[in-house]
Amino acid sequence: MKLIDRYILKKFFGTFLLLMLLFIPIGITVDMAEKIDNMLRNNAKLDAVLSYYLDFTVHFANLLFPLFVFLSVIWFTSKMANNTEIIAILSSGVSYNRFLKPYFIGIGILAAVSLLMGMYLVPDASRGYNDFVYKYVSSTSPTNGQNIYRQINPNEIIYVNSFNPDTKIGTYFTLEHFKENRLLFRIEATNIQYNPSDSLFRLSGYTKRIIGEKGKDRIEDKRRLDTILPFDIGDLAPVSYVAETLSYHELTTFIDKEESRGSSFIDRYKVVKYKKWSVPVTLFILGIIGVAVSSVKRRGGMGVNLTFGMAVAMIYVFFDKIFGVLADQSNFDPLLAVWTPNIFFGFIALYLIRYARR
Repeated sequence: MKLIDRYILKKFFGTFLLLMLLFIPIGITVDMAEKIDNMLRNNAKLDAVLSYYLDFTVHFANLLFPLFVFLSVIWFTSKMANNTEIIAILSSGVSYNRFLKPYFIGIGILAAVSLLMGMYLVPDASRGYNDFVYKYVSSTSPTNGQNIYRQINPNEIIYVNSFNPDTKIGTYFTLEHFKENRLLFRIEATNIQYNPSDSLFRLSGYTKRIIGEKGKDRIEDKRRLDTILPFDIGDLAPVSYVAETLSYHELTTFIDKEESRGSSFIDRYKVVKYKKWSVPVTLFILGIIGVAVSSVKRRGGMGVNLTFGMAVAMIYVFFDKIFGVLADQSNFDPLLAVWTPNIFFGFIALYLIRYARR
């Protein structure tokens, strides 16, 4: 690694850390100002608040990682261009491709950090972040507890009209057992309650219809029945942010399991999985755009480059959110939804870098 490489990498990482140190405290301050009333009202303890903001830091940094890299590149490269350092480097015989080498090294290191964070560190932070929000801040439940219809295994399907995760009580419960596409029996209950002390489900208004030959069904009725059922409490109360709290291996296993059950949230889970791989690629794309735009000395100086950078960042976030919602709320393919912004901005990056080489 030559002197020029070390010089650019030093500026790159220094600017990146400076932006992190500037924006993260601002994010914490804004978040605290927004949530402090609810925290006090719900008697959030100091250690819980400190733990929450540690998780918030990881969550926030991961969320804005590509934008931090993008703005860092624009910031220090614009300063180099204004000081005619880039002109001096290129005039000394260094090709533009060689000039890009330290940028790719720096972005590659940060992409590896982002990938490892997304695979292992961010899931734990997301769990703590979301748990705190729903416990001390939000007035809504994190569970999708209405009209739950799930295939819990190849032979059985359950339905619950509503489920309260706090009381662990559901209404109008149904379990249907099939064998070779033939219904063998059906269990119904007006209420179902889970008892964690003995892992039993209490069914009130219990009815079991056993399907017999030639319409000769057998019916069992009980006012109350405590029994073991072939699913766990998580199947009745699927947490909306569960995919964000799983490591990559756990998430892959979870998606396979939910796909076999016919989960209606499978596209949402796949978006989380695919983004773990797409974000590191986003760093390279936005980094290339940043270099291409800011390596040319302009009349307006850094202000023009930063304005353009913020505009690109806003458009990228817009595209990312729009396609994420499309995958979640429609039949749009999750893989295509995640990678479409990268494909679109990738073509922009190729065009700008070819223009900058001239």
